[in-house]
Amino acid sequence: METVTFDMIHRDLEFVKRELMEIKERMTDTDHIMTEDDYKVLQEYNMEKSEGRLTSHEELKEELGL
Repeated sequence: METVTFDMIHRDLEFVKRELMEIKERMTDTDHIMTEDDYKVLQEYNMEKSEGRLTSHEELKEELGL
């Protein structure tokens, strides 16, 4: 049976730390991924905006009596 030393544990932890840092660098931020549904909704919003069919938040507050 092999004796585990603090030095061995330290080396292993350093290795895991480097690997984790590399993985984190390559990860994709899922908040920046647009799904097909997100894209469709964005397209609809842009169309409504260009056609002037959107209600401003001021108008909405007035309609709601706020």
